[in-house]
Amino acid sequence: MLPVEMRIDRAQRLLRMIEQDAPLLDVRVAPLSRECQESAKSHAKNLAALTRAELQRLMKEKAIKQSSELVPQAAD
Repeated sequence: MLPVEMRIDRAQRLLRMIEQDAPLLDVRVAPLSRECQESAKSHAKNLAALTRAELQRLMKEKAIKQSSELVPQAAD
């Protein structure tokens, strides 16, 4: 499994790509029917929402991991 920092970085990059692609998505789906346009845009919005949720989950995981590393451990 990848380290949490790398998974955070990947999620951030995906979210940036989705957000930056929104204007281009409009151009790409313009020739399609209204229903297909709405479906494609809806899918992009859902993917962005899922990515934001995953990013929040990963940030919490990282914070928990960091806080547990700060707790002193008993010596052997």
